[in-house]
Amino acid sequence: MLRVLGSTRKLCHGFTRRDLLRIGGLGLAGMALPDIFRLQQAAADDGTTRPASFGKAKSLILMHLYGSPSQLEWADPKPEAPVEVRGELGSIPSSLPGCGVCELLPHFAQVMDRTTVLRSMTHPYPIHGVAYALTGVPQIDVAMELRPHDAAHWPFVGSVVQYVESKKGDGRRAIPPNLALPFPFSSRRKGEVPRAGPYAAFLGRQYDPVWTDFEGEATKGHKKTLQDMVYDENDPYVGVSDDCRFRLSTSAVLPDDVTLDRLDRRRSLVEQFNLVRPSLASAAAATNLSKQQETALALLASGALGEALDVRREQEETRDLYGHTLFGQSCLAARRAVEAGGRVVTVFWDEFGLAGSGWDTHWDHYPRMKQELCPGFDKAWYGLITDLDRRGLLDDVLVVCTSEHGRTPKLNSAAGGGRDHWSSVYTSLMAGAGIKRGHIVGASDKKGAEVADRPISPKDLLATTYHLLGIDHASIVHDRVGRPLPLVDGHVIDEALS
Repeated sequence: MLRVLGSTRKLCHGFTRRDLLRIGGLGLAGMALPDIFRLQQAAADDGTTRPASFGKAKSLILMHLYGSPSQLEWADPKPEAPVEVRGELGSIPSSLPGCGVCELLPHFAQVMDRTTVLRSMTHPYPIHGVAYALTGVPQIDVAMELRPHDAAHWPFVGSVVQYVESKKGDGRRAIPPNLALPFPFSSRRKGEVPRAGPYAAFLGRQYDPVWTDFEGEATKGHKKTLQDMVYDENDPYVGVSDDCRFRLSTSAVLPDDVTLDRLDRRRSLVEQFNLVRPSLASAAAATNLSKQQETALALLASGALGEALDVRREQEETRDLYGHTLFGQSCLAARRAVEAGGRVVTVFWDEFGLAGSGWDTHWDHYPRMKQELCPGFDKAWYGLITDLDRRGLLDDVLVVCTSEHGRTPKLNSAAGGGRDHWSSVYTSLMAGAGIKRGHIVGASDKKGAEVADRPISPKDLLATTYHLLGIDHASIVHDRVGRPLPLVDGHVIDEALS
């Protein structure tokens, strides 16, 4: 029997969506799946009143902190817990009553009154499941996570939004509807194959994100370790030069066999594209390019994306607001992109230099929190929320910050301290369009180890995101073999909605 997870909403004739899809799978009473979907569409158009929050967000800035921050040293500290749990860092009050934050986040603390904190995120997969966090896939394992194009994957949230808009016939945007920064995911680390997550899966590669590349010099560094490997060169997540900027990734317009190493040896390539920009469109017509490559060339030719991504055009005061780090300047570029008409812009705090970096602090937890991770995040979140608010954009732009899981409540014995993977409870953040200002949903227990109140799944976070973007999270898409699937099997987090 074909069973599809999704909304249990009653349709106009009394069936639920699940009922109808089961009927379609069995062929009961001669009803084929197309007939079922026509009934489903008729029910969707029956005039049912939507909540006021539905479609509230004109655009989305999605932040993903690869490797996962510790809930205890972020926005759910436990100052009364034993030292082996609370660790060596203290907490400070924030502008949101009852919400202390890590002492290393003084700027972050100032804008918590404009943030909803989800303190009871939970799921059963304590692995680097970027795909699980950012797609509707119902389960994940390590093998899938290391195979980005495994047939079992489901589409990334940005790809779904782009797909839905394309089916509505929305015109081509000057800014791509599914843009991702700062560079192609999992491409700046050494030692392992790329990771899964931000891809269109069975929707087709034409709905993969349009990626940027970062141009600029890393000005600071901090030693990172991965077992017996050490990375002690400068790292852009710690500091970047004032002349840094972002461009459309050349991997979007060049053949797949042109590797990142080759591009690094050809740093003038983008300048060459700019010189021949007027002839790009005609050249594309005479070349056998993929749909994605044609789109990328059209974006290059328009110049609008390049202007939006060029953070050097901002006043110095605004750039300072976000912090001169790769993550901070990526968030600034994201704000510029949505202001110019972007629909979904994703900013990854990705691994750099070594696999197992980012927020994956099995080793050197406290040195990295103090010198690398917290300073960059502190200014970036503060800068983005402050800047959106003062520009009058926070009511239109949804901001979501999440990760794969949390970290163990009990410290391990690694040098510099360490916290391992923990998915039983962790924290995510929401702000902006349709979200309550200054609110806490859910709670963890006294040690930050388990959910004490209101468990929230990553699928609930995705369902809420789709809802605010005006997309029914139970909408049906079809996988590679034609099976009907809901976008995500989750529930809207009503307590977070304004």
